[in-house]
Amino acid sequence: MKGVAAGIGVLCLSPLLLTGAALMAASAGEAAQEGGQFTGCTVDTVDTGRITDQVTKLLDGANSDTVRIPGLDLPAEQVPNARKIVATGIGLKVPKRGQIVALATAIQESRLRNLASGDRDSLGLFQQRPSKGWGTAQQIRDPIHASEKFYQRLLGVDGWEQLTVTQAAQAVQQSGHPDAYAQWEDLATALQKAIADTFPNTGDNETGEVDTSGCEPGEDGSGYGRIPEGSVPKGYVIPKDAPAEAREAIRWAMGRLGTLYQWGGTCTDAHGPDPMGRCDCSSLMQQAYKHAGVTLTRTTYTQVNEGVAVSAKALEPGDLIFSRGTASRPEHVGLYMGERLVIEAPRTGKPVRITPVKDWTILAVRRVL
Repeated sequence: MKGVAAGIGVLCLSPLLLTGAALMAASAGEAAQEGGQFTGCTVDTVDTGRITDQVTKLLDGANSDTVRIPGLDLPAEQVPNARKIVATGIGLKVPKRGQIVALATAIQESRLRNLASGDRDSLGLFQQRPSKGWGTAQQIRDPIHASEKFYQRLLGVDGWEQLTVTQAAQAVQQSGHPDAYAQWEDLATALQKAIADTFPNTGDNETGEVDTSGCEPGEDGSGYGRIPEGSVPKGYVIPKDAPAEAREAIRWAMGRLGTLYQWGGTCTDAHGPDPMGRCDCSSLMQQAYKHAGVTLTRTTYTQVNEGVAVSAKALEPGDLIFSRGTASRPEHVGLYMGERLVIEAPRTGKPVRITPVKDWTILAVRRVL
């Protein structure tokens, strides 16, 4: 496989700063040119703390013009693609090391851009080729499919855990420039940590295994009777006396009912074809309130610090209610709808749904209006 544009000039300003012109092809068309992969200056010293801060700001909705990540000159496009690679790895229980290999590979092959062309029939983040059995062109342009196929082949390499990042990447990619991946190991390592830290229950888990049960409520049962998943209980209406922002957030969230949960999903296109556009528990809260003109942070762990604390006995429509884990570090969040009901994105394999509040073990309540 070939990487992006041949012969891109490189200007090394400092160990922490690479110019955008040195890192990226001007267009996807340039990626199709023949020639060697970029093998210029390496990002050999990376401020992981700064990258974590910048990635977190971007994922929390900061203006991309204010985000500076050494090695990435289009972070608004590149970081979401990196996040899909990491989220797919976590979902497949790929160890952290494997996620780093995948990120380093994608940085080298496409600069973390979902390219529509490349050398011969190469496409997508990893420049995979339909003619080499990676899938159809449409499948390869799906970052989730492309990441899954990369991980499948990586895990099939005997002893890959003992290989260097370059050796592991080359075992999968069979590139004509096998040494090119090494230059991105530090950046890939920093990105993996920064992105993994935005997901619950990852931390420094070397196995990649994640407990995704933190977005699952208690046993079913309510005074409304059985509520079919993805449906609205008969007789429920959004309370008219609730704040306008709360009514809008509830209305918007109800528009996602029945869409499948996606751990790490952005909730920006829950009805669309990309799984990462679907909702997890905290992104449902963030996007519901975003459409009501209220800014929330991205994760359950940070949302529990939003607004002001109120008693579980004083719930009002629009309150965020938290369960599982601890009061200071809960693992699940839902939106109180009034009439003792909560809308939530529960867990993998389940749709966005409405459940009775009595089935929740409430650890904390935050009023964000």
